Amino acid sequence: MRYLLMLCGDVGDETPDTDITEPCRAWREELTRRGMRVDGMGLHAPESATTVRVRDGKALLTDGPFAETKEQIGGITVLDCESREQAVEAAKSHPWAAIGTIEVREML
Repeated sequence: MRYLLMLCGDVGDETPDTDITEPCRAWREELTRRGMRVDGMGLHAPESATTVRVRDGKALLTDGPFAETKEQIGGITVLDCESREQAVEAAKSHPWAAIGTIEVREML
């Protein structure tokens, strides 16, 4: 089963006191070595987004994120796991979980 890990953080928060680049790289390499990591990437800031909605046949475009929330998705990872529990354990071990949140969803 494939799971999407959405790495979320508060917009406008200062950069974390610790640089998590190296721990994230190590996490990524370990899950790749174990055959669980399928793909993943960081995302540009929400301000660079364009939100698209079609209503009554007309496209409505909005600059920036659609969600009126302080917390936004900053990156994603796709895992191939045997169970939801395995995906949650992988998310718990991700360095981002210590400073932000990670939403785990099974993919269709």
